[in-house]
Amino acid sequence: MKENVFNLDVLQIDAAAEVEKIVTQLRRFMTALQRRGLVVGISGGIDSSVTAALAERACGAARVLGLAMPERDSAADTLDLSRMVAGHFGIPLLHEDISPALDALGFYRRYEEAMRMVIPGYGGGWKSKIVLASLLDSQRSSYNFFHLIAEAPGGERYRERLPLKAYLAVVAATNFKQRTRKMLEYYHADRLNFAVAGTPNRLEYDQGFFVKCGDGAADLKPIAHLYKTQVYQLAEYLGVPEEIRRRPPTTDTYSLAQGQDEFYFAVPYQEMDFCLYGRNHRIPAATVAEHLHLSAEQVERIYRDIERKRAATRYLHAPPLLMEKVPEIAISSEAGWSRDMQGRQV
Repeated sequence: MKENVFNLDVLQIDAAAEVEKIVTQLRRFMTALQRRGLVVGISGGIDSSVTAALAERACGAARVLGLAMPERDSAADTLDLSRMVAGHFGIPLLHEDISPALDALGFYRRYEEAMRMVIPGYGGGWKSKIVLASLLDSQRSSYNFFHLIAEAPGGERYRERLPLKAYLAVVAATNFKQRTRKMLEYYHADRLNFAVAGTPNRLEYDQGFFVKCGDGAADLKPIAHLYKTQVYQLAEYLGVPEEIRRRPPTTDTYSLAQGQDEFYFAVPYQEMDFCLYGRNHRIPAATVAEHLHLSAEQVERIYRDIERKRAATRYLHAPPLLMEKVPEIAISSEAGWSRDMQGRQV
């Protein structure tokens, strides 16, 4: 069998043709779902900006509702960037501050309690994030552990390894944010008879970088088949503001600034894209490494991490389990339905 070809052009796409394909499919989905428009949570990041732009092309600005849903730990420029995107594409934008809801749910209290499992003095005025060691670091151990980075009000910084119990408590608490935002998205979708558009790219979808019943919930996901590199190509074609396109990807979840590479992927998205492509196409690690100026061992390490994450997050993709099979409603493929990576209709 001829080995798959790999070079740094493999992720290049015809952006105009891709946009046309997605827009056509979105319109078919809207007909199949019998919904009048789309709700998009706009964070000011590249993925939500491209999703909003695609929604505007498919439905028209008047039938797209953007939601800006920051909270007190969000970056200071989150709301301004969300407004920039919505204004640029002429999309109505509602500002929903989710801080009061999170406070009522006990998120801030629960989060501080989780922090105090590791740093007993953690409290009001502190900032924090959790991080992973880079997969490119030859000094890291065979297993990647999360560490807590905390900053006291006086500026002192602490770095402590997160034990499992504390890690689970932190993640369980922060998941309130994504689930609260999704609750609001569906509230507005229900009152307008709109559908909810999800914003994950292929890296996030494949590797389980989403919250079940939170940002993982959506009626359709326009860019889940696109690598992050390709999302940036669409952003340029669609005219997403340059300020958005220049920003490094962030989680905007923790009170300290945090890139996606230090929290979840442990590799910058550019390298991660090519490694995921290589893994998907059975390209030897040494071949990918040569083009990325990495070692074969580094790429093998990333390949192993890709498979570990797929296994660990399979639960997030799984539908509810039924005690016995219930016949599904047959829907014609002409209505525009497709199948996701597990073969389920979406």
